[in-house]
Amino acid sequence: MSTTATSEAPQTDNHYELTSADRCDSCGAQAYVRATMPSGSSLLFCAHHSAKHREKLTGMGAIWHDETARLQATN
Repeated sequence: MSTTATSEAPQTDNHYELTSADRCDSCGAQAYVRATMPSGSSLLFCAHHSAKHREKLTGMGAIWHDETARLQATN
C-alpha cells in the first residue's frame, strides 16, 4: 500500500497591491496592510490598526502584506 502526502504552503498573493478602495476593517480609513490568517481569510488595516493588532494576529499565524512604506514615498 502506498500513500502520497502533500503539504501545501499558505497561499499569499504578493503581487496584489492594495488600492484606495481597500478600507480598514476597524475604522474605514484607507488600508495599507493585509493580514492573511491560516484559514485563508484576510483582514485589512490602516497603519494605526495594523500596529495595534500585529502582535496578537502574528501569534495566531497571520501572514502580513505591508504597504505602509507608500505613506512616506515621495514622487
